[in-house]
Amino acid sequence: MIEVVGLEKIYSAGNVATPVLKGIDFHIDRGEYVAIMGTSGTGKSTLMNILGCLDKPTAGRYLLDGTDVGSLDDDALSHLRNRKIGFVFQQFHLLERATAMRNVMLPLIYADEYPEDAEERAERALAAVGLADREQYRPNELSGGQQQRVAIARALITDPEIILADEPTGALDRKSGLEVMAIFKKLHRQGRTIILVTHDRAVAENAQRIIVLEDGKVAEDGAVGSQRDPDLELERLGTGEDKR
Repeated sequence: MIEVVGLEKIYSAGNVATPVLKGIDFHIDRGEYVAIMGTSGTGKSTLMNILGCLDKPTAGRYLLDGTDVGSLDDDALSHLRNRKIGFVFQQFHLLERATAMRNVMLPLIYADEYPEDAEERAERALAAVGLADREQYRPNELSGGQQQRVAIARALITDPEIILADEPTGALDRKSGLEVMAIFKKLHRQGRTIILVTHDRAVAENAQRIIVLEDGKVAEDGAVGSQRDPDLELERLGTGEDKR
């Protein structure tokens, strides 16, 4: 589904050129659950922006379902992004004065045609993340974990094939983080491709495969030896077995 070949990204400021990605190669199959790991400054956020069609590479190729993303103009990029990808960020980016329902419906405003069943879709998306009883709540009436679940519902409302999550548990406590990871596990089981960007090895181990970036290059790429089970960890946390 995703193929990255010799990907480079250079940022220029005046006469100063700063290479961030330095020849990245990998592919992600449809339905895979992949974590991209790296410390701050390794290029993972830049790579995420390119994979999410928010930016273009300086050199190399990024093929999404056979389409060379680097060849697209801004309108075509926007269309591809809205049709294929749902985004979840560390900061929830919810409109404070809008209800959970209205926040979830926002992506449909940018769809090719506003669907007549927009409210029904939002209701289904909120139910899918366990917030059917919070439709009319505003962000300040929700916990951090609930706000992130609203953000996930918003990502789901266009029925994207890919969920791209950037540090989705970074602003959450342990229990809320596990609840969010349990939702990603469920979405993956439903057949969605999940790409998780994180600096946290424990979060990355929820995925099937980890790609590690160092200094703008792929340093490691391999299967997770022992995949974490957020549902089991939540159960242990609830019974007091997990003292962490």
